[in-house]
Amino acid sequence: MTITQESGAAAGAGGFGDGADTDRVGRWRAWAASAVPADRAAAEEGVRAAYRSAGLAEPERVIWAGSPREGVALIREGAGFGASVREAVRTAPWAAERRRLHEELGAAGWSSHWSRTGGALWDATQTLVDRIRTGVLDDLAADDRAARTGIRLILLDALLGQHDAPWLAALHTDGSPLEGPARVCRSAGWWWPFEKVAVVCERPVALHRDEAGRLDRGDGPALEFPDGFALCAWRGMPVPRAFLEELRTLTPERIRTEENAELRRVMLEYYGYDRYLADSGARPVHRDGTGTLWRVELDGDEPVVMVEVLNSTPEPDGTHRTYWLRVPPDTRTAREGVAWTFGLGAEAYEPLKET
Repeated sequence: MTITQESGAAAGAGGFGDGADTDRVGRWRAWAASAVPADRAAAEEGVRAAYRSAGLAEPERVIWAGSPREGVALIREGAGFGASVREAVRTAPWAAERRRLHEELGAAGWSSHWSRTGGALWDATQTLVDRIRTGVLDDLAADDRAARTGIRLILLDALLGQHDAPWLAALHTDGSPLEGPARVCRSAGWWWPFEKVAVVCERPVALHRDEAGRLDRGDGPALEFPDGFALCAWRGMPVPRAFLEELRTLTPERIRTEENAELRRVMLEYYGYDRYLADSGARPVHRDGTGTLWRVELDGDEPVVMVEVLNSTPEPDGTHRTYWLRVPPDTRTAREGVAWTFGLGAEAYEPLKET
């Protein structure tokens, strides 16, 4: 799935309740996943509103960064920013609004409300936040332990902009002290508030995820920012950019010689298990009425064992499609493998009619 534009109304908090919560979550989910240029004017107004609500003077300047990586670099090099005002701008008003809503709904009511709103966005958003933090650390201080500590503290001090969507989806924002942070969430990426300066990040220009919400792309970065900061991943697993470029020229021999078992599995998924079996000279180890069992040994990893089955229902052109089912490495017969895919033992697998 590729997210390239915002969806949902540019509305604020709206009401609460089952139907309203569904609409609300949909809007905040779209803002959290937005991969279009920031609305800088709206974001800067949100920043200033957040300062005013906290009883602070507005920042003298708003500095834009192309990504959280650039934002961290600017803060590390910056002078004259003043102290962080995160506590006043975000932490205190967030805690007050959460406490008010908790008292209004009660413990059970709050728990149910959170599950319907912020909880529905939390896992996917927090996973992305963690990946960005790790990527920034690796880019700016791969092997420098002291530098990593300082960078980690800067990252933890950030307001998450669009990625604050889970909490903002659960709280009242219209007309509350959270209205400013909510505007930034709807308009831009991560940001840092200081006494004299606010550093605000652009949103990503591309976000690719699979059906499970994991970062996933086989031909380029899965997450990319306008300054070039990017994360590459295959079905949620971080991979080097050079590794992705190599996928297009894979051979069975290259797959066999890959020492990293996790990267080898990515290679196999990309290349295709059925294609790998055919191109690697694999030999069948068992045949019966259900199909053919194939096995390929891999150094330092469990073997690839698959059952080749033929669909009994013909295609419109009269041909029969072949399917490949990966089964546990200790599978001994084709019937046992097919039965395993149905959660059965080989002795219990007796289909009355094939479809």
